[in-house]
Amino acid sequence: MNIIDLSLVNFKNYSEVSVELHPKLNCFVGNNGMGKTNLLDAIYYLCMCKSYFNATDIYSIKQDSEFMVLQANFLQNQKEEEIYCGLKRNKKKQFRRNKKEYTKLSDHIGLFPVVMVSPSDIQLILDGSEERRKYINSVISQYNKNYLNDIINYNKVLAQRNKFLKDTQNSLQEQDLLDILDEQLIKLGNAIYKERISFIEQYIPVFSEYYSKISGGTEPVELIYQSQLTENDFADLLKQSRSRDFAVQFTTTGIHKDDLVLNLNGTSIRKTGSQGQQKTFLVSLKFAQFKFLATIKKILPLLLLDDVFDKLDSSRVKKILELVADNSFGQIFITHTSLEKMQSILNELNIDHKLFRVDFGKIEEITN
Repeated sequence: MNIIDLSLVNFKNYSEVSVELHPKLNCFVGNNGMGKTNLLDAIYYLCMCKSYFNATDIYSIKQDSEFMVLQANFLQNQKEEEIYCGLKRNKKKQFRRNKKEYTKLSDHIGLFPVVMVSPSDIQLILDGSEERRKYINSVISQYNKNYLNDIINYNKVLAQRNKFLKDTQNSLQEQDLLDILDEQLIKLGNAIYKERISFIEQYIPVFSEYYSKISGGTEPVELIYQSQLTENDFADLLKQSRSRDFAVQFTTTGIHKDDLVLNLNGTSIRKTGSQGQQKTFLVSLKFAQFKFLATIKKILPLLLLDDVFDKLDSSRVKKILELVADNSFGQIFITHTSLEKMQSILNELNIDHKLFRVDFGKIEEITN
């Protein structure tokens, strides 16, 4: 799978730009703040119906503009697909595939798998468990539609239960009503837990293999999936915590409390890992995600590498270059601030490519 061309109108710092892309490797160079990352985010947006960086769609519209448009032509299984996204301020987002609008945006997720590696991924290490749950959900949702629907519905029921706990008192009649919500939560939560367990079991050895390759195999790493459901029945947990839930006015047990522990040398990488080790950990997570999706979906996802070589020593950079130059990767997008370093990387890769200079929202191809 690859993108043939990409067009942006009023997207972030771009007024209007179109670019024809290379089917294998596309490199974008320019100073910080020029729009390199925004290009990768536009690609991610067209694949996942949302920005990688902004939780609110309105921030994707260029300042002082009333709308934004993203459009690209994908080539998948020798068939060309046109994807369009349009957004007006205070209006519902429009997403179309071959000029046909989606009834539900969730129907689009997973059709064009994508993996982003960005400096912002450090949140997976430094922030709380919610970030790591979001990461697990984003991976599984790209290949399992039922899981995506279960997550959406679980969050809806959870919100209803929390509102119920906040708005009502702990009486026998109200507890009967709460039983109905709990039945829905239990069914959805158990299905989500089962799928997460299956994913993690398959994902861990792939991650460990990539970390070993990039680091040279001298640093033992581990991923540990933590869930209250591991040693407890969800129904029992909800019953046991009901009084406490009424007291604090929110649901204290369930798969919305799950976490993924990230360890290096037996301790939390957040506490002991250097910047280079943390970057290696994150790159390994994303490369494992790529391989996992490629195996499950039988499609090579797009790989977006935003400033991926920063804070890595030369040996780790070389290992990453060797990996991405392999035929097991499809279309790749790389950003860098230095033209000289990017050209050095391209000489190392020795594969066909296009090189672009990005300057204040303008894109120019650099030819030999």
